[in-house]
Amino acid sequence: MKWTDEAIQRTGKDLKQSRADIFFQVLDYRMLVPVLALVIIGLVVLNTVLAKGYGAVIFDYPMNFYKQIAAVLLGLVAAFTLCLFEPPTMRLIGGAVYVISLILLLIVKVDGYRPVAGADSWIRIPLFGSFQPSELSKIGVAMVAGPDFAAMKRGELSAGQGFLRIGLLYGLPFLFIVTEPDLGTSLVLIFMFLCTTFVWGVRWRTIILAVTGTVFAVLPASWQFILNAAQKERIMTFLFRGYDKSASYHIEQSLAAVTSGGLAGNRTGVSVSVPVKESDFIFTAISEQLGLIGTSLVILLAIYFIFHTLRVAGKISDRSPDESYIMVALIAGVAFHFIENIGMTVGLLPITGIPLPFISYGGSAMISNFLLLGVLLNYSLNHKANLSL
Repeated sequence: MKWTDEAIQRTGKDLKQSRADIFFQVLDYRMLVPVLALVIIGLVVLNTVLAKGYGAVIFDYPMNFYKQIAAVLLGLVAAFTLCLFEPPTMRLIGGAVYVISLILLLIVKVDGYRPVAGADSWIRIPLFGSFQPSELSKIGVAMVAGPDFAAMKRGELSAGQGFLRIGLLYGLPFLFIVTEPDLGTSLVLIFMFLCTTFVWGVRWRTIILAVTGTVFAVLPASWQFILNAAQKERIMTFLFRGYDKSASYHIEQSLAAVTSGGLAGNRTGVSVSVPVKESDFIFTAISEQLGLIGTSLVILLAIYFIFHTLRVAGKISDRSPDESYIMVALIAGVAFHFIENIGMTVGLLPITGIPLPFISYGGSAMISNFLLLGVLLNYSLNHKANLSL
């Protein structure tokens, strides 16, 4: 259907007046359905992992599984709720999320709560349980930095002013997170910034040279003062496989579990023991239970979700560059999670504590992922009438 300017304006007005009434008509199902498919796969696999005690979370089954289902339902409600807000309200929400995430990251530094060995990344919230503020910060920083990228594109900000502002917006949560130390989420923020910068107009060659120079400049200090012993061992094990047998245990068990799945899953009844199999290494459980067919399906669903979202971001870039840049940053963060999590599981990338989006066990990560999805769906819904989706 070809839309005239008058029809677009009329449809946009109708959409604004009756957003809730026609919500399910204009909802971007191409974005939603792949996510729901990933969630279902994750719940099926996770149920077996938790029930048989294959992962670290081995107590209180089935209550731990019910908590994961509750996180999914709560996240889905939150995502749909975000879709109902108008663009001005979404800008206020973005600023609020950013400020709240900074406050929570500051609380992490002083509350003394450390449920995970090696990283002080969590806070304790009454009635809710533990929560990882860095998950929320990725959404906040994308939503407040996107308008500055758009302002630079329109000439309202010079490149120097714009990148100074964006550097501060990214830099504050980055400093909190990298000193927890949470190397994985720190890299996610860097990747989000680089991808948005590339889309804005900086050439890959410039980005690569800048990243390379920065790495060589800060690596010695990071190695000495920021990275903990476990993170150093993971990097050395990745670079020099087998130099430390105890440090190589994770990757050896992970590879054994992945290969045991075969084409359609391991039917021997013998499961390979993999640390944190329910969370960071849940991809090994998918391979064991569903084999190459299951892991390929997960990868294809992730690819479709990522590329469809980028396509929508490209479609709306002329009419709403702010939202377009925000979408690019958010989906870049999701893409990094998929690439790093799967890559570390099969030995192609160093091991970091990064969960598999919409699949890994963990309430805070699941709810944060659905909040991110809600932002993406909101922006897609705003422009649905203008897109030939």
